[in-house]
Amino acid sequence: MSAAPFEILFEDDDLLAINKPAWWVVHRGLASDALVIVDQLKAYLHRETVHPLHRLDRQTSGVLLFAQKSDIARTMQEQFNTGQIRKTYLALVRGVCPEKGFIDSPVPKNEGGDRVPAQTEYVREGAFNTEPRHVSLVHAYPRTGRFHQIRRHLKHISHPIIGDSNYGKGALNRAFRERYGLDRLALHARAITFQHPVTTQTITINAPVPTDLLEPFERMGIVIN
Repeated sequence: MSAAPFEILFEDDDLLAINKPAWWVVHRGLASDALVIVDQLKAYLHRETVHPLHRLDRQTSGVLLFAQKSDIARTMQEQFNTGQIRKTYLALVRGVCPEKGFIDSPVPKNEGGDRVPAQTEYVREGAFNTEPRHVSLVHAYPRTGRFHQIRRHLKHISHPIIGDSNYGKGALNRAFRERYGLDRLALHARAITFQHPVTTQTITINAPVPTDLLEPFERMGIVIN
């Protein structure tokens, strides 16, 4: 087996989880992306097919789960579809947000699709006196998996994610890039919890926060535990 192209967080005969770097795409799309996770995993596993169980946006880093077999993929998709899987995201948002909250606001199920119900819980982990605006570090727990759900929901409560070119403010994003070196979306898929489809054990996979977030955070006085 060739060397893994990125950090492997979990691997057995049924499942594989990686720590996705920012700027990589999961599938090859219309653009000629050089950093395509599915292509790299096919080479790593020496297989014709791999089965991504969910997606992360191009600029989002963190835990990404794959099935090693088609029957395992079907079983795991049932867990996703019925809300049995718990995901935890770390986000840096504009302003001082409430200590905790529950956002219930429809968003598109996929790009260009109709709006469907979507819910996200969040907890503020800290607020920081950064320039030119205060920011908050939050953990977000999506109950559903919709297109740009966390990004849209945090924008919905007027606390968009820093570095978000779709739902944030360009001037603020530039300020944080120039002052703190944050040149990506400040969103990281930190953990995923599910029932193993074969052993039935409850498994939690954690993805360490990458350097391209840790270093800007440190410049802001934010320490990640």
